[in-house]
Amino acid sequence: MANGISPALAIRSSTGVEVWKSDAFRAPYVPDSGFARDESKLCRAIVYSPNGRFLAWANGTTVQICTVPDWKVVHKLPRPKAFYLKFSPGSTYLMTWEPYTENPKDEVKEKPNLFLYDVASGKEVYSIIQKRHADWQMHWAADESLAAVLVGGEVLFYEVKPKADFPTKPTKRLGGARNGGVSVSPGPSPPYVAFYVPGTKGAPSMCRLFRYPNLEANQPIASKSFFQADKVEMLWNQKGTGVLLLTSTDVDQTGQSYYGKQALHFMTVKGDSFAVQLNTEGSLHAVAWSPRSTEFCVVYGFMPAKATLYNLKCDVVFEFGTGNRNSIYYNEFGNLLVFGGFGNLTGYVEVWDLNKKKQIAELKAPDTTLLEWSPVGDVFLTATTAPRLRMSNGFKIWHHTGALLHETHWPEKQELLEVVWQKYAPGVLKENTVSNEKIEGIASKTPQASKQKYVPPGMRNSISAGSGETASSAASARAPIPGLPPGYRSSVQQAKDKKQKNKNKPKANDGTAGQANQNNKTANGTQNNRAASAGNGASTGTNQEKKSRPKTAPNPNPNPAQEENGSPPAAPKPAATQKGSGDPEKDKKIKSINKKLKDIKLLKEKNERGEKLEQTQKRTKRSRASTRN
Repeated sequence: MANGISPALAIRSSTGVEVWKSDAFRAPYVPDSGFARDESKLCRAIVYSPNGRFLAWANGTTVQICTVPDWKVVHKLPRPKAFYLKFSPGSTYLMTWEPYTENPKDEVKEKPNLFLYDVASGKEVYSIIQKRHADWQMHWAADESLAAVLVGGEVLFYEVKPKADFPTKPTKRLGGARNGGVSVSPGPSPPYVAFYVPGTKGAPSMCRLFRYPNLEANQPIASKSFFQADKVEMLWNQKGTGVLLLTSTDVDQTGQSYYGKQALHFMTVKGDSFAVQLNTEGSLHAVAWSPRSTEFCVVYGFMPAKATLYNLKCDVVFEFGTGNRNSIYYNEFGNLLVFGGFGNLTGYVEVWDLNKKKQIAELKAPDTTLLEWSPVGDVFLTATTAPRLRMSNGFKIWHHTGALLHETHWPEKQELLEVVWQKYAPGVLKENTVSNEKIEGIASKTPQASKQKYVPPGMRNSISAGSGETASSAASARAPIPGLPPGYRSSVQQAKDKKQKNKNKPKANDGTAGQANQNNKTANGTQNNRAASAGNGASTGTNQEKKSRPKTAPNPNPNPAQEENGSPPAAPKPAATQKGSGDPEKDKKIKSINKKLKDIKLLKEKNERGEKLEQTQKRTKRSRASTRN
């Protein structure tokens, strides 16, 4: 790898904790014999310290801390129920959190569940009751001079002095944040504090930006209000000069998304605030800051989703086009970017060179639940982990040019839970040069998904399995169900037969059918008039004669006009099926015109017979005559 460093992998599974290593760039990863594997089936968390000096994990009995790279366990903390672990930015403290419980039989019903330990000594220095599950951790300044924790709708601030014990009482308090949030900037001290207060009783939600220790209501540097926000995620850049506010609602009133409605806002420590304009409709899938802190990327819109790069003025810098993507991953130096399409997507991965704004690779990593860049910055890891997916667990390591460097399939009946790259202190690794030269990788042993047509289980042994027959034809070819009479057909089969019968019938031309009907009516009218002029004898027949007489006289000549002229009647033409033009709008207009012509012809015949016409009918006839002239 670049920099001549090959980071180790810490792995958490259903059978314990272990560390894997690679001796060279293309050498496979194998278990490190220097790490004593922790055989535990209840490991819930594993984490490296930011400076890479420590590795901590919770095995269901204790929280163990070991040094890197000799993997020597230096502390065992008595926290058997620890669920989350996190180091402070300077790796001085380790935070542990466990689910809050109350036991009525205990003398002290309310017991702390958030603990802070000094990593050097392994002693507990702070504890408090923290019932929040999502935002449980303490928020720190980059130099660890300030710590803030949101408890019960109130933010508690602790000022930590160098080489001094952690304070037991808060230095400042900031209230009114029930169901709200707080975030401390990672920049130099004194830090900035972003404070979110949800709206109540018709008042909008509000996010304010303060400069510690000025936390009064009339002392914000910047503020942003929004009505459609049930929760807000605050994302700082690494320099602490700007914060993105990702607002979301639980329910989208417009019905465009199952996951609510999102919006993106931006505030700077200079007091500016912007609404990030997204130039297409749809959900906001992912937002990520560049490690360079000068730009951020957004993936948004209906699939295929758009990806756009913005600067600190929220102006568009570059458009990545559209693709099946819903996640963003920057490497440590901000010169490479990965777009992933995971979850309900097929695992499509794109790799972009941000210096040249050029795509350099694309690959498929289906069933991926975890993607993380190596701290070296030229390779990344994809993994299929539980509990998201409990089958086909394993991990792969890819070069940024798309070559597969390593693949591990986890044993069956075991679950891979988490894979974490080893971390290094700032300044140890240098930015690598992005090369577009393709390297040779290994062939994946993952079985490919079948491309055959899906056949339902009930049809797999039938004649139609693997053939081009439809489900209805296959159902007809099945053997009769025992107990039913011969020739029995279900209502579904009868409906299909009727539909097929109607489909096979020839459709008569509208104009031809209308002309034939009109000729029949004219002929019938002529016969009735002749019968009426025959005298009283024709009208004074017996009841028996009336009953035996048909209601409508037979039509011996369907075309009387030709009979009067003395010419022989023309042979009737078979009704032809009217063919469409292929354009639905054009066919609709043709059908409407044919109907109007038919109505006008009927009016003309009524007029010739001496029948009285309405004024509207006369106007229609005159307009038709003028059109022809």
